[in-house]
Amino acid sequence: MLPAAHRLRRSTDFGRTVREGVRAGRSTMVVHHLAPGDGDGPAMVGFVVSKAVGNAVTRNLVKRRMRALMAQQTEQLPEGTVTVVRALPASARSTYTVLERDLHRCLSRLALQGPETQP
Repeated sequence: MLPAAHRLRRSTDFGRTVREGVRAGRSTMVVHHLAPGDGDGPAMVGFVVSKAVGNAVTRNLVKRRMRALMAQQTEQLPEGTVTVVRALPASARSTYTVLERDLHRCLSRLALQGPETQP
């Protein structure tokens, strides 16, 4: 579970991160990342799973998987940064392993974690 201190809640923060941040994408997701100048406070993470992904059950499943994956990564995110993970429709058909691989590749591309360990 993603700790409450790391959850992004305000829509203005989501919008600003998507508009101003750098992004990296794969077939199942797009990761937007913004590093504000102050750098204080915990790293914040938010999720966007639209109706294009599927019905409510499918969207919640995808969101739970992404939340669990990002909970493992929060310690590696720099202090004060904001990250938004946006699910694409292909994420509904993907396994947990595929989502994990795509997330690691996106974070590696944004230089938010070490080199990729999976093939």
